[in-house]
Formats: sequence, structure tokens, C-alpha cells
Amino acid sequence: MSALLDTDGEALLGALRGLLAAKGLATPAEVAERLALTERASPAQGARIVAKAWTDPEFRARLLADGTATVEALGIPMRGAPPLGVLENTAALHHLVVCTLCSCYPRAVLGYPPFWFKSAGYRARAVRDPRGLIAEWGTVLPAGTAIRVVDSTADYRWMVLPLRPAGTDGWTEAALAALVREGDMVGVTVPVAP
Repeated sequence: MSALLDTDGEALLGALRGLLAAKGLATPAEVAERLALTERASPAQGARIVAKAWTDPEFRARLLADGTATVEALGIPMRGAPPLGVLENTAALHHLVVCTLCSCYPRAVLGYPPFWFKSAGYRARAVRDPRGLIAEWGTVLPAGTAIRVVDSTADYRWMVLPLRPAGTDGWTEAALAALVREGDMVGVTVPVAP
């Protein structure tokens, strides 16, 4: 039965691609290019963005003002993707990203959403008990740090610019990027220096 479903799915996908080409909406080459871009996107790409923002104040300002244009200038195509908003964590305010309806995720910069991001448990707990949820990830914030839960939607995608860990002055972008995990860029964890 599984092989039949795979064949049916492949046939449907082929028909859809053919229809897109016939209507002049997307050539087979454009579809292949978009698939390749999607497959290349990963948390490492987001970590590179974060590290650059930590080391380049002008880039950081542009990223916070217009995430989409700024990452496109780095060579990350956003065509067809919802706008990218970047939320800066500070000592006083920590952001936690969730998609309460499904799994809206900034795939162009972080890749496919992790399984836990799509789970009903994560989505519910992020809204109901964000501090308790992130504590389960090992993230304990000072009592005075507010948590702002931000809903990623089909119309707007969000990623977090986490606080740069103390003791990393003078580090290269590559060394800083190696500290940044997927969870840091949605706010369930925070980067730490070794």
C-alpha cells in the first residue's frame, strides 16, 4: 500500500509541476531551483546570521529593521516566503517563537521545523506557561526578565537574535556561529560559551 501511495503522490506532484509550467507560473527549472534552496536551508545558516549580527552593528541594525532584505543581501533568497521578522533578546526581554496553529517556521533561514516545534504540546505550553516550557530545555531566566511569546504565522515568520554569550569578545564569526543552536533562534534555549 505504501508503494502505491508514493506512486500516487509522485504522479500528483508531476501533474502539479506540469500545470504550473503550462500556465506559465513556474518553469521546471524554477521549481528545481526552489527545491534545492529549501533543501540547503538549515539552522547553520541562521547561526551564521546571528554571528554576523553579534559582530557587525550595522548588519544587526539592518537585520532588526528588515530581516527579509538583510538576509537576501547575504545570498539567502526569500522570494515566495513570508516576510522575516527578527526579535532581539535583551537582559530585560526574552522572545519565544511559536506557531499556535500549525508549524509556520522561517524555513528559508532555519530549514525545516523540528518535530517538537510542530507538536501540540509545545504550541500549547509556549502560550500557557512559557517560563516553565523553556525551563524544561534548561533555560532559566532571571526573575526580572520578561518573556514575550510571538506567534509565527503564514503571513509573517519570526526568528530570535539571542543575547551574545559573555566571554566571547574577539571571537570570529565562525566560532560564534558554532555556539548557536536551532533552539536559540526560536527562544527555547540560549547560547552559552564553553
